[in-house]
Amino acid sequence: MRYWLMKSEPDEVSIDDALAAANATVPWTGVRNYQARNFMRDAMQVGDGVLFYHSSCAEPGIAGLAEVASTPYPDPTQFDAKSKYYDPKSTPEQPRWLLVDVKAVRKTRLATLPQLRAHPELAEMQILKRGNRLSITPVTEHEWRCIIRDLL
Repeated sequence: MRYWLMKSEPDEVSIDDALAAANATVPWTGVRNYQARNFMRDAMQVGDGVLFYHSSCAEPGIAGLAEVASTPYPDPTQFDAKSKYYDPKSTPEQPRWLLVDVKAVRKTRLATLPQLRAHPELAEMQILKRGNRLSITPVTEHEWRCIIRDLL
């Protein structure tokens, strides 16, 4: 089993939105970074743990727990000319962008960046590294357990 931190802007999909969705499951659309796409394509497995992170908001942080709920499949927004995630170079025969479904497990109290930084055990966590902008990052089992135990 692997663990991931997945960022979502709460005005697009929040942990509350995910919990309210059918089967508490949402497609993780709009990923347009090759490294993040490759994590979904090559490394994620159904059942992997997810730290559901609210980003680009007044108070960013881990807002809930979720799990990977599907194998990767083409992100339909890449084909929709009306979508901000449209990619004219992508075709149904050769899609460039994939997604996985994410199932919300529960909302947690918010674990903010300052709270994460306050834990020396989390010093190497990708989200805390300078310049990290990836929407999906791996989380070690040790980091996962520390966050679950101490922050959520």
